[in-house]
Amino acid sequence: MQQGVRNIKDLARTIRRIEIRSKRLVNELFSGEYHSSFKGRGIEFSHVREYSWGDDVRTIDWNTSARKNDLYVKLFTEERERTLMLVLDGSGSMFFGSRQRTRKELAAEAAAVLAFSAIMNNDKVGLLIFSDQVEKFIPPRKGRSHVLVILEEIISFAPQSRGTDINAALSFIRSIQKKKAIVFLITDLFDEQCEQVMKVLNARHDFVVVHLGDPLDIEIPPSGILVFRDPETGEKIVFDAAGRRALKQYRTIRQAQRESMAKKLGSLRIDTIYLQTNRSIIGALNRFFRYREKRV
Repeated sequence: MQQGVRNIKDLARTIRRIEIRSKRLVNELFSGEYHSSFKGRGIEFSHVREYSWGDDVRTIDWNTSARKNDLYVKLFTEERERTLMLVLDGSGSMFFGSRQRTRKELAAEAAAVLAFSAIMNNDKVGLLIFSDQVEKFIPPRKGRSHVLVILEEIISFAPQSRGTDINAALSFIRSIQKKKAIVFLITDLFDEQCEQVMKVLNARHDFVVVHLGDPLDIEIPPSGILVFRDPETGEKIVFDAAGRRALKQYRTIRQAQRESMAKKLGSLRIDTIYLQTNRSIIGALNRFFRYREKRV
């Protein structure tokens, strides 16, 4: 019983810590950038006012002008409300991290910043966690309490399966999200089998890939004989980390794979944010939002 209470208290403290840090980042850095990067669905009529010199004549409201015997122009506001969908990889590899935090912890931090940015702009936020199946779906809603529910789910989540099927997750989003939304796929993998559904989602929604990396993905420090276990399949691999040739070959192969992934996502015109478990998320998110603002 005491262990259960301790776990609940630890979970509450973790959520509160992430909330405080994320809201500070949003308030200081990302709220305006988020708004500028993801425009509303269109514009809607707000009200009319008297014509002033320099106003666009195309906005003149001729009916009101005739009725009041003076020139009036229509004013419009951005139809702001949108939906942010966080599509989070919950497979076994997300529980790995060789430095400050695991990929899952990195994902929670990024998701929190995005979610709080969204609700500050009056947007809805939803969550889908997947492995090789849809594990958890929380429909989009507004408000701080809803974001805290999402964070609690991300932090406490334990998958039923340890595999990965990005195609199934994105196909699920495609089937349920009919209106244009902002979709962030947060994962440490890139599956070429999901290229087609990515292309469809990118055409219909604001689709962004957040790729989570770790230093060991690219380079293993010199050591000795290492035994690696695949966190998704359980398969064990023996690797000689003492030889320079083997280490160089590993680095070359892994860099080529990363460059190939970046090239493929670029050819699909999919915006991508690259985060690392040993680095702050601030720089990468800043660069992404600045790029989106210019493009929008």
